[in-house]
This record gives sequence, structure tokens and C-alpha cells, in this order.
Amino acid sequence: MRLRIRTSGRAGKGSIAAWIQAVRLPFVPPSFIPVTLAAAIAWARYSVFDPAAFLLVFAAVTIHHFGLNMLDDVLDYLHAVDQPWGDEKNPYTGGSGVLTDGLLSVTELMGGVFACYAFTIATWIYLGYEKGFPVVAIGAIGILSSIFYTVPPVRFAYRGFGELGLLLNFGPVLVLGSYYVQRGTLDLEPLIVSLVPGFLMWSMIVINEIPDYDEDRRSGKMNLVARFGRRTGVLLYEAGLFCAFGILVGSVLFGLAPLPVLLGLAALPPALHSVKLLRDSYLDRLKMAPANLAIIKVYLITGVTLITGYLIHGFTG
Repeated sequence: MRLRIRTSGRAGKGSIAAWIQAVRLPFVPPSFIPVTLAAAIAWARYSVFDPAAFLLVFAAVTIHHFGLNMLDDVLDYLHAVDQPWGDEKNPYTGGSGVLTDGLLSVTELMGGVFACYAFTIATWIYLGYEKGFPVVAIGAIGILSSIFYTVPPVRFAYRGFGELGLLLNFGPVLVLGSYYVQRGTLDLEPLIVSLVPGFLMWSMIVINEIPDYDEDRRSGKMNLVARFGRRTGVLLYEAGLFCAFGILVGSVLFGLAPLPVLLGLAALPPALHSVKLLRDSYLDRLKMAPANLAIIKVYLITGVTLITGYLIHGFTG
């Protein structure tokens, strides 16, 4: 996931601040919110909650996301996708900037990548042993997808499949894997509900590809926006939001999710506002920065209110 706020000039070379910038700490909720949502569903519906397993999964997916962010940085830097843009850079797109600004080296960043993936794989193997083979299979999908997102020869983010990969991994893969760790089975409800954060992730990655349109095309990173244009990117962004909120409402109307889940609609007004912002500014990388920020807020509001809705149902149902 390629989101960041530049902190150039504040982080010293090799400093702790540089590493915080490298892992993009403020932008990892799309990993741990689906995990928390899965645990909330299992508890609210079946009174099942394994706190130790939850904490392990929470830590593993968060650290895995750190590793993914750094790996994405390295590969995009080596393929000349990420460049130093100074004040011309949209602060919510592109890499973390630690490589282009000389704050960390490729060797240092790859050391961080290996450390993060080592922890993730060790936790995955342990949970697979404790909870069963489905955890191994689902975890393998997530880990391999993150590696081959930008790693040759697959590089599916360069071939127009990155958006779909993020939708599936930050939706069904994370939610179903975490749900199975809690309950030991797979159900339809978490699958359907997982598509809400999944489609929001789709919209988040699409809107962050729009300011990078020219650079992505020059470097051969042919994601959907680079292939079909920025105007199509606006439509794909809107489609993701429509699917996310449509599934949210539909899951309640068809009895798959409890009524308090509709609290997630609290994010609909800022979502509509983000569409207006994007339509007005999608051709200007700097002017569309508020739209990039808006989808981050939409994701956070939706995730937190979905979890809250399930907790309310668990306490009152």
C-alpha cells in the first residue's frame, strides 16, 4: 500500500524517525482493522474469543504490513517509480521517501523487510500448528501475495492486478484467516462483511494511483489507472465506495449481519465528500491531496463503526 506523509528534513539519516517514516506507521489500519472486525464477529455471534491468538494475529499482520511497505519502497525505488519531488509531491501518495531522500539505504531497508517477514512467517507457522491447516493456506495466500505484489517476475501490481489483490487480501483473506483462528471454521457472514473493508481498500489504492499516473506509466507500472487513465480511475474509485456501502446495507437487509452494523453508514457523508473533491481535482496532484486524506478517514470511520456495531450486538443481543 503506497501511502505516506513526507517528513523530509525532520528524520535524520538512520534515525528512529527515519524507520517510523519507512514503515508508514500511521497507515497500517487496513491490516489490523479487518483482524479486529473478524474477532468482533466471532465474539458477537458465537461468544468465542481467544485473546492470545488475537494479539498474535494483530501483531503479525501489523508487522507484515511494515515489511510490505518497505519492500514496496525498495522495488519501486529500484524501478525508478518513486522519485524525489520536493514540494510538488502529493503527501499521500508514492513511497515513504526514505530512499529517495537518502535517510536509509536499500540494504538497511531490506534488513527491515527480512526481520518483519521472519516474525510474520514464524507466527503463521505457530498458529497453523495450533489452529489447523486452513490457517496455513490462508496465511500463505497473504504472504505470497505481498511478496509478489512488486517482486519480479510476477509483479502483479505492474500488470493491472494490484487493486484486485489488495481488495482480496485486505478483505476476505485477513478477515477469514483471523475469524478461523478464533472460531475454527469459516462462515458466510465474515466473508460478505469482509468485502466492505476490501472495497474501501480498492478505492484507497486507486485514488493513490491517480497522482502517480505519469510516473507509473514511464516506469512500466501498469496498474488500472496507468492503463485506462485518470478519469477511469475516478470511476473505479466511486465503484469501490458504491460496492462497500452497498454490501454493508445489503448484509443487514438480507439478515447476514446485525442491525447495529449500519453504524458503518456514518462514513457515507465523508465518502460522498471525497468523491466531490476527487472529481474537482483529479488532474492536479497537489489539489487532490484532501481527497486522498478523505478516503483514509472514510476507511477508519467505517472500520471502527463496524466493529462497534458488532460489539453492541454482542452486549445487547
